[in-house]
Amino acid sequence: MLPPPQNLIFLAIIVFLSLFPFYLMFTSATLSNEEILTETPKLFFGDKLIENYDKVNSRMNMKRIMFNSLFITITYTFLSLILHSLAGYSLAKFEFKGKKIIFAMILVTLMIPIHVMLIPLFQMMVKIGWVNSYQAVILPSLANAFGIFLMKQNMENFPDSLIEAARIDGCNEISIFIKIVLPTMKPALGALGIYNFMGQWSNFMWPLIILRVKNVYTLPVALAALEGLQRKDYGMMMFGSSLATIPIIIIFLIFQRQFISGIMGGSIKG
Repeated sequence: MLPPPQNLIFLAIIVFLSLFPFYLMFTSATLSNEEILTETPKLFFGDKLIENYDKVNSRMNMKRIMFNSLFITITYTFLSLILHSLAGYSLAKFEFKGKKIIFAMILVTLMIPIHVMLIPLFQMMVKIGWVNSYQAVILPSLANAFGIFLMKQNMENFPDSLIEAARIDGCNEISIFIKIVLPTMKPALGALGIYNFMGQWSNFMWPLIILRVKNVYTLPVALAALEGLQRKDYGMMMFGSSLATIPIIIIFLIFQRQFISGIMGGSIKG
């Protein structure tokens, strides 16, 4: 049954208002600064895409910056999925002393603002010599309470009878986790993967603090360096912003079904 026409019109307006800023950003990436700042802004693609790329590349090594962001984000996402799924499985399917207290302490960390941890983390990285390194960006936020909570809630719905049957058949715990439990957790893993990928890809504050050398800059930090104190080149800035936005859009479009299923997976018991 189709929704009423007025609802479709309302949804169309919402979609337009949501997507138009992205369209304007992508078109501005192909325009010159003068074309963007005209009284009548151009709403169609121009022919300055290569020129804006050359400007951005002259200010920063785009290949190196993109490699830094992709390496850090992909490594972080992969390792975080392993840790969160292991922690969620342990809290959901094993009984041990103090489990509820441990889980409560994990949830309490959601109330601690990340900004409170920046100075102690920076001092720690200085002492162990990790300033200007990939691991300094990846490791501090590798395990977070949201990821553990999401995986625990989803894994609680996994039938205990299947785990017991696998144990009777002689499977060890690692084989049960990898071969039986994880394949059924693809929606949750997809949702958490998108969440972690987007969060790390757009992470700005911590990389800005810990990365001091341009060769190890991530894309958000490098884009912030494009905005100087003198005349701003909006075409160049919009091109850089488009580069930062496209991977997130692609990842979400590919895994959107898993994202919705995974977020809803832990909300229903049974």
